[in-house]
Amino acid sequence: MTTSRFARLPQGEPITVVVEIGPSALPVLELHGPIESTHIEAALDSIATCHPDAPAWTADLESRGPGQHTLRFTDGADDERSEFPLGALADLLTHAGRGSFMTRCLPATPLQRDLLADADTHPDPGRQVEQAAWDWHGPLDVARFTAAWHSVFTHESVLRTTFDDQPEPGLVVQDHAEPEIVRLPHGAAEWHSLVEADRRRGIDPRRPGPLRITLLGGGQPGHSPAQPARVLLTYHHALLDSWSVRLLVREFYRAYLAGGTLPGGERRPDMTDYVTWLAQQDTAAAEDFFGSTDTGGLVSVPPLFTDTGSRAEGRSRLRLTKEETAALANWAATWGGGESIALQAVWALLLYRAGRAEGPSQVRFATTAAGRSILFEGVERTPGALAGPLPQTVLVDPDATVPQLITDLRDRCLNQAAYEWVSASQIDAWTRGPRPPADTLLTFEAPPRVLPELEADLAAAGIQVQPPQTLGARTAFPVTLIAHHDRSGCLVLTASYDQVRLSEITELLAHAALLLRELPRGAGPRTTLGEVLALLTHMGSGAAVGPVEAEAEESGPLPTVLRHPAHAGAGAVGLLQAPGISRAFYDQLAHAYRGPEELLLLAPVPAGGTRADVAARAVYDALGSRIRSRAGLAFAGFSGDGVAACAIARLAAADGHRPRAVVLDATGTGPDDLARRLASAVGCRNGGLT
Repeated sequence: MTTSRFARLPQGEPITVVVEIGPSALPVLELHGPIESTHIEAALDSIATCHPDAPAWTADLESRGPGQHTLRFTDGADDERSEFPLGALADLLTHAGRGSFMTRCLPATPLQRDLLADADTHPDPGRQVEQAAWDWHGPLDVARFTAAWHSVFTHESVLRTTFDDQPEPGLVVQDHAEPEIVRLPHGAAEWHSLVEADRRRGIDPRRPGPLRITLLGGGQPGHSPAQPARVLLTYHHALLDSWSVRLLVREFYRAYLAGGTLPGGERRPDMTDYVTWLAQQDTAAAEDFFGSTDTGGLVSVPPLFTDTGSRAEGRSRLRLTKEETAALANWAATWGGGESIALQAVWALLLYRAGRAEGPSQVRFATTAAGRSILFEGVERTPGALAGPLPQTVLVDPDATVPQLITDLRDRCLNQAAYEWVSASQIDAWTRGPRPPADTLLTFEAPPRVLPELEADLAAAGIQVQPPQTLGARTAFPVTLIAHHDRSGCLVLTASYDQVRLSEITELLAHAALLLRELPRGAGPRTTLGEVLALLTHMGSGAAVGPVEAEAEESGPLPTVLRHPAHAGAGAVGLLQAPGISRAFYDQLAHAYRGPEELLLLAPVPAGGTRADVAARAVYDALGSRIRSRAGLAFAGFSGDGVAACAIARLAAADGHRPRAVVLDATGTGPDDLARRLASAVGCRNGGLT
C-alpha cells in the first residue's frame, strides 16, 4: 500500500521543531519526535502551494535515528533567506492531531480583503470581531454539545478556512480543524465580564477556526435546571457574518438532536462556489450605479467623526418597547418602507443636525448589505463573509416631507440590492470626483428565527432556546450602530465607538430613540423634515463634533518573568502567549522547567499581516537591551505561533545574535512533558544556550 504524501502526522505523540537562524548561514530545522519523511515532504508541498512566492530552496533531510531529523536548505540566495516561511513550515510540522497538509487555495473576495486589511492595520485584536449569545433552558449534555460542534466543523468548509500571509491574501481551506470550545461551570465568571474578556481576546483569521464557542454552565450534576446555561459564539467578520452564524447554529441543533453527528457530507454551495461565481460578474453596471458623484452643486455634510486611534472602546444600548417597535413597523410600512429604512431616515436627520447644516444638503453614511439578495443560487444557505458596507447618499431638505425622504432611501436600497456583492474598496476605485467618506455604519439585522421543526424537536427533548443575539462589533467605521430585535420582539440599538466620543454618541443614540418613538405618533404625509428636527430642539443644540487628534500608540507590553535564570549568562527563553492557553498553564510549565535559562512570557502576536509585523517588533523591543545583549536567546511558541517566533528570531539575528525559534506541539501534552521538551530543544550539546 502506498503511503499518501498528504497523510496526517501521528495523533498521539508531540513533535518539536527548532529553527536555527543566523545572520550569515542558511537556516536549519531540527525535528524531534515521531515524524516520517513523507510527512515532511507533504509539509514542503503545502508550503509551495500556499506560499507561491517563497524562494525555491532545496531541502535536504538527514535522519540521525528514531525521532531525530535535520532539515537543511541549500541553493538559496542570501537576499532570500528572510523570505522563506520557516515559521509556517514549523507550524505545519507540529500540527499533529489538529489538521493535515491537504489544503485548497482560492483568492479572497474584495470584501474579505477590505475586512482583513482593516483588522491588520489596527492594534485592537477585537477589530472586526463579532459575538452572538443565547440562553439554553433545559437539559444539556456537554459531551453531545461538544461532539455536535465538532461535526459542524467537519461539514462546514468555512470553519476550516484561514487566510494565508501573502501580499494579496488568499483563502486556505483545510480538510480538518478543531473547534475551540471553552466550558465554564455556573458561577465561574460574571457573564458581562466573560463576554468582554472573550471579545478582547479577538480571533486571528490566519489561524484555524474563525468561530470560538464558550459554554457557561450546563451538564452539572445536582445543579438546578431552572438556571439556564449560556452560549457565546465569537467570530471574525472576514470569514463569517451574522446570517452565517444563524445557519451554523441551526446545523449545530440538528447535530445535537442526532446524538452529536450530522449526516451527509460537506455543505454545498459553499464559499468556494461563491468565489467562482463572483469572478464571473461583470462590474460595468455596478460601476455606473456607484460611480456617479453628481450632486448638482449641493453642499455635503462633512465627516463628523474621525478614527482617533484610541484603544478604549465605548458601547451604548437603547431599547424600544414591543409596542413602540410594532408602531414603528406599521408606520414605516405606510410609506412603503420598513424599520431599516425608517432608521436610515432618522440617522440622516441626526447627521444633518450634528453637522449644523442649513438648507438642502447631502448626507453620507454606510449601511450593511446582507449579501443575500444576489443572483447566486443557494446564497441564502451559504455561510461565509457576504455582508459588507455599502455607501448611502441622501438629500436632506428641511422643506421636504418625511415620506419623500423615506421613498428616496427605499428606492436606493432596492436599486443597489443587485450589487450587494460589491466591496467598499471597489466603489472607491470607481468613484469619479471627490466624495466625502462615510464615517458611520448602520447595520439592521433581520428578525432572527429558529425553524419550526427544530423548535418542535428541541421542545420534545425538554429544551428551549432563543435565536442568538448579536452583541456589537468594532468595525472600520468610527461609529457603528446595530439594530436588531430581541427575543421578545423589541427593537434594540447598540452603538460602538471610540470612548473619547462618549457624550456625543450617547446624545445621538438618545435622539435616534426619541425620533423612532415620536415619528409614528405624529408624522403624517405633510410633515416636513424641518418640523421633525424641531422635535430635538428642547434636548440640546446638537453634537458639536469635529476631528480629534489621534492618541499616541502604546508601546509593547513588558515581558512577564516566569522563572529567573539559574546563573548569570544563562540566557533567556521568551514564550509567546498562545490563544486559549491560560496563564496558570505557563506558570506550571515554568515550575517544571529544569534548564538554567530565564523564562519570560511574551505578549501574543498575530499569525500574519501588517499587525503581526508591528506586534513582533513591539515584543522584541520590549525585551530591552538586557535580553538582547545575552549570548543565548530563544523564542518559543505552540503550534500556530511558529510564524511569530521566527519573526522575532529574525529581528534578533539582525542584531547579530544566533537565536532559536522553538515550536512545540502541545496536543494532549501536559506542562511537565512540555517543560522537558523545551529544555531539550533550547539546550545545546554542552548543556545551555549559545
